[in-house]
Amino acid sequence: MPYDLRAGHQTYWRRFGIGSRPTILLHCSLAHSGAWVGLAEEMSPDLQMTAFDLPGHGRSADWDGVADYQYLSTQIAASFITEPVDLIGHSFGATVALRLAAEQPQKLRSLTLIEPVFFAVAAQDAPEMFLLAQPHMDAVKHALAQGDRLEAARIFVGVWGDGRAWDDLSDRYKDGLVRRIHIIEATEGALYHDTARLLAAGGLEGINTPTLLMHGARSEPIIPIINTGLAQRLRHSTTVEIAGASHMMPLSHPYDCAREILKFMDCV
Repeated sequence: MPYDLRAGHQTYWRRFGIGSRPTILLHCSLAHSGAWVGLAEEMSPDLQMTAFDLPGHGRSADWDGVADYQYLSTQIAASFITEPVDLIGHSFGATVALRLAAEQPQKLRSLTLIEPVFFAVAAQDAPEMFLLAQPHMDAVKHALAQGDRLEAARIFVGVWGDGRAWDDLSDRYKDGLVRRIHIIEATEGALYHDTARLLAAGGLEGINTPTLLMHGARSEPIIPIINTGLAQRLRHSTTVEIAGASHMMPLSHPYDCAREILKFMDCV
């Protein structure tokens, strides 16, 4: 479980798996690399996986509040790649994976995007659904502006958590969410307004990497819309829906997710 400077940022990572196929795992916002334990166990015989803590998460150093958060995360991910890898991202981590595929496609053998929260896709393709999602971010931002991190975390987890009510979470878990909730606002530009310009002409259409798009049958309605929009832009993509799953499916349905990912990789 090393800890070292990556893309100028002190970064902690861990490794899973006994296979020979190199794979990078990018976790969701407000989580850490340990969130991959269940899924990694299911894929261990086939893959050699590296998962790092995003800036301000887990044991990695805090985000400085200045650097473009998605760009920094993308550069850290790229620093782990010395040969073409299979890249798997969940939620915000999936948007980092997508940006890496667009900017440095030679580094990837395959791309798996689990519940990508790239809301700007819906803004282009289904504005009415985007408008339904925007008030949630506005409510988080308003609570942060009022200095109420606890309320901001409660609002965020109410939509993008694992389905448990806020009062059912442990105090330690809630404290971690409250400490990191300001990072959600730092991702708004990339996720809602496409500041990385991935949706500009040719931005995604030029990606030739085989891509698996995954969402849960019980996910927020905007996620299948995002995946449909990405599938229309990515030339070599496959979409899979996991029965009974919602946003946190890598944790709640690790076997089902692993089965689909490994089946996809077998064809790459």
